[in-house]
Amino acid sequence: MSYPTLYNTVKNSRFLYGLLKPVANYYASLVGHRQLGLRYDDLMEDEIDTTKEALKRIPSKEQDLRNFRIRSAYQLSLQHHILPKEKWTKPEEDVRYLSPHIDNVVEEEKEREAFDAIKVVRR
Repeated sequence: MSYPTLYNTVKNSRFLYGLLKPVANYYASLVGHRQLGLRYDDLMEDEIDTTKEALKRIPSKEQDLRNFRIRSAYQLSLQHHILPKEKWTKPEEDVRYLSPHIDNVVEEEKEREAFDAIKVVRR
């Protein structure tokens, strides 16, 4: 049985979605990752085990693009610059490429824990 989450409640309510979507867009523009050419999933920590496993599952081309975006952002940060406005990551380009893989890894870990907790009863 799954419990209702705030995300699902907002997503299913036209009123709440219409109310909070502009706030979410404004917050995303304040964070500044798009001004450096990064996507949201580029901000995930690489040291977490689930993220490590998810990074192994993305295609090598996407890994190369991710590494390039991160290195470029580091360089811009060191120089105290941001990209020109026409090179910023647009909201429609800021798609989640890593989150589905992370969700799959988490589900597999839950399933593995459930199977490990099974007690075998011999008759």
